[in-house]
This record gives sequence, structure tokens and C-alpha cells, in this order.
Amino acid sequence: MATGVENVGPRLRAARQAKGLRLEDVAAKAGMSVSTLSRLESGKRQASLELLVPLTRQLGVRIDDLVRPDADPRVRRPAVRRNGHVVAPLTLEDSPVSTYKITYPPVDELPEMRVHDGFEWLYVLSGRLRLRLGEQDIVLEPGEAAEFDTRTPHAMNADGEAPAEVLSIFNASGERMHTHAAHD
Repeated sequence: MATGVENVGPRLRAARQAKGLRLEDVAAKAGMSVSTLSRLESGKRQASLELLVPLTRQLGVRIDDLVRPDADPRVRRPAVRRNGHVVAPLTLEDSPVSTYKITYPPVDELPEMRVHDGFEWLYVLSGRLRLRLGEQDIVLEPGEAAEFDTRTPHAMNADGEAPAEVLSIFNASGERMHTHAAHD
């Protein structure tokens, strides 16, 4: 695994560009030459604390963000099963947004509608998903997506005889409610 130090330059450049700042402006405010900053960003100059501290102040980033080791990007969290649902995490545990592949089984009895803080975005991969949202009763086909405020009463289940596979993206409130409720 890489130590992260070799990526300081690209991370500096990305932080500067994300703020829409010019090389000349950041270098001047950090008290260094444009050439020094350019060489740091391109990896042609070794980063030191003496150079990084004023740059992090100008860019609003932490030194730890610049020198962190490169983490393994693979998601190795197990799928959880409960009541026929399969909830497979597709993001790392500490991701700011949680994404799951949820398989809804065909059921005879419709689930109870729920209300909670949060937002949900979903995309139907296969099968048909019945989304009850307030007074609406909608069937989503593969390739269709929906986005809604989860403070609106809602429930989902597979429509028909086959399971429905859905990509679901939640903010923190929605993730707690759906994924923990699905496998507690």
C-alpha cells in the first residue's frame, strides 16, 4: 500500500483547483514562489512541514488530508439478510453518502408505510418495484429512478412474482432507518 506522501502534490493541486484559486495567488499568500508551488504540485519538489503549513491554511485543508495513506478502495462489507431482503453495501462504512443494492422479495402482504428524516434516491436494476409514497402508488420498471423526502410516508416492495433489485442512495438519516430496520 502506498504511504500517501507521493500524492501530496496532486492533492495540493486538487484542493487549489476545487477552490478555483490560481497558482500565483496561493503562492503569494503562502509566502512562496510560484515555481516552488508548481514544483510541489507536480511532485518535483519534496513537501516539508515548512511549505505545507502555510499552504494548508490558504487552502482550508488539513495536513493529514494531504499525506494520508492511500486506502484500499474496495468495499468489503458483507451483505445482510432479513425477512427475505438482501442489503449489500456498495460504499465504505465512513462514506458521506451510503449506497446499497437492496433486493426486495415478492411478498403477499404489503409493508407498513414509514416516515423518518432523510432523503432517498433509488434506481431499479431488475424486477419491478412498487413504491407507495403518500397517496401515490407507483410501479418502477428497470432503468427508472425516484427521489423523495422520507418524511413523506413511504413503503417499497417487489411488484409481481420476481424480486426487485434496487440501487438505493441515502443520506445519514435515511441510511440508519432503512439499513438497520432491514436487518435488525
